[in-house]
Amino acid sequence: MKIHKEGYLSLVLAVMFAGGLFVIAQHFIQNPIGQYLLEGFGILIFLVVLQFFRRPNRVVVINDTTVICPADGKVVAIEEVEEAEYFQDKRIQISVFMSPFNVHMNWFPINGIVKYVKYHPGLFLVAWHPKSSTDNERTTLVVEAKNKQEILFRQIAGALARRIVFYCKEGDVAIGATDFGFIKFGSRVDILLPLDAKIEVEINQKVIGTQTTLASLC
Repeated sequence: MKIHKEGYLSLVLAVMFAGGLFVIAQHFIQNPIGQYLLEGFGILIFLVVLQFFRRPNRVVVINDTTVICPADGKVVAIEEVEEAEYFQDKRIQISVFMSPFNVHMNWFPINGIVKYVKYHPGLFLVAWHPKSSTDNERTTLVVEAKNKQEILFRQIAGALARRIVFYCKEGDVAIGATDFGFIKFGSRVDILLPLDAKIEVEINQKVIGTQTTLASLC
């Protein structure tokens, strides 16, 4: 299993935390059951952090009109919205909620050119809150596909998330299914598509980043 580079420091801290609990259990707790519980808690914390920052190795097949899911999680919204930041018109929005137990890497949903990147500081409302798309800490990115259609997607911080990371800039070549960023802990990704896009997912469907097709462009 590979570990994402964003997790190196967190894993070191988790090991130190677990080690500290082991020392306390062995030297300050006389009850064997209490020792086992404390040591088990330390191991649990380490395993949670380890699985959170894992970097899955996935085989990807993508074409220039397929919009793949940029994150692991569950589809919590499919709706027509008024997009005010970039397009300033109506779009179909698909929202994917990422729980703390999902992989939190983010992948480009389509091949193309990065046309727009903007980071917005903000609040840390729960990721499923209706205003999280506009009020929370977030990063907005737009990729122009080879057919000249543009796809907008947002990394949105949740109640636990305190750091959004993105690696691309305007003018970069976006290669579908390569990672462009990471969100630490519970969060959400919104994907905004043209109104004539053919939606391939349903509400409450579990989706896998790089593997699930969200939509097809006309």
